[in-house]
Amino acid sequence: MTNVSEPITYCSYESPVGSLLIGGEAGGLEFLHFPESARRRFVEDGWVEDAKPYADLIAQLEAYFAGELKEFSLIWKLIGTDFQKSVWEQLAAIPFGETRSYGDVAKALGNPGASRAVGLANNANPLPIVIPCHRVIGANGALVGFGGGLDTKIWLLDHEGIPHGTCASKDQMAFQF
Repeated sequence: MTNVSEPITYCSYESPVGSLLIGGEAGGLEFLHFPESARRRFVEDGWVEDAKPYADLIAQLEAYFAGELKEFSLIWKLIGTDFQKSVWEQLAAIPFGETRSYGDVAKALGNPGASRAVGLANNANPLPIVIPCHRVIGANGALVGFGGGLDTKIWLLDHEGIPHGTCASKDQMAFQF
């Protein structure tokens, strides 16, 4: 017996940080990708363009970028390992205007030695902005990476009024946990 999946529906949303690709199976919300992301998906044959299933997300993104929304309220389907999903739940709980370090997230999961694993799960977040991985910074306050690019991370932190450190230099490790 073959596993037949529903077609991916998608739309693009022009945001202040670039064109975001939004989509998921059968109109569900499974991903949001930045234009410069190394993990970005591209529209594939068989995908169906339809913005209707994402009208609520688009309205909430509009309100977020207008400074009127501080917490997203959406139904999504996260595809990942149990550990990744637990990290993403922790990220979703970081309040607007605040940051956490990778170590803080690992401690909240009850595994203080898992900072690097948290960093990898953070990088695999399928719904950036909605699940605010941009609010995770290095233990020393440095901005050590972001799938949408550090300029986008800085924009989002500035938009939320979050003071932040400097970007990690190219000579530093990719992640300073």
